[in-house]
Amino acid sequence: MCFSAAVSFGASAVLSVTGMATLRKSGKPAQIMFAAIPLIFAVQQASEGLVWLALLHPGYSLWLKPATYTFLTFAQVIWPSWVPCSILLLETDKPRKKILYIVSGLGLLVSFYLAYRLMTQPIHAAIAGMHIFYSLGDMNSALHDSAVLYFIATVIPPFISSVKKMWLFGLSIGIAYSITHLFFEDYELSVWCFFAAIISIVVFIVLFRRQQTLPGIAGPEALKPSVKLS
Repeated sequence: MCFSAAVSFGASAVLSVTGMATLRKSGKPAQIMFAAIPLIFAVQQASEGLVWLALLHPGYSLWLKPATYTFLTFAQVIWPSWVPCSILLLETDKPRKKILYIVSGLGLLVSFYLAYRLMTQPIHAAIAGMHIFYSLGDMNSALHDSAVLYFIATVIPPFISSVKKMWLFGLSIGIAYSITHLFFEDYELSVWCFFAAIISIVVFIVLFRRQQTLPGIAGPEALKPSVKLS
């Protein structure tokens, strides 16, 4: 997250609590991947907190490279695959599921390409004002295309899903991308994570709503004692 190490670690703590709550609400194994999103955000934010410390305090300098690569691995490699695959696991409608398989495949391609770049390009992190700027190596057309596919893989699946309220998740991500790209383009990777807490709360809402509508999960009426009429 942008602003400071304290803000990053504080966000990580809040996201951890939210993540534990969503995992407790997950009723089936298929929900676990989606429910884990806040916890993944928590680890990502903690890693950027370490980036802040390493850049500001020489005593933490040994942490700079592993923390930077950890943050970028979550931001660039994990998310384009994790988001569509987690929504795919929740889907029960066959036509929608076929589309989500295709989008998940695109996400995997993006993950592999960006992972390759992390391993082959010079990566640097630096503080610029109140944000962290990540230098990701040479810019080329393939990187631009991967950014478009990244957007498709992370924003479109929630709108394809038949799960009630899932569109809120997609809307949250879309708004986050738009605001970040328009106003913080040079710090997009870092600032976008500022919206992690909001997105994670949406995950909780979607998952809670899904659990309420799953067949076999008792609602309030099921808790009432039965009465036999003589």
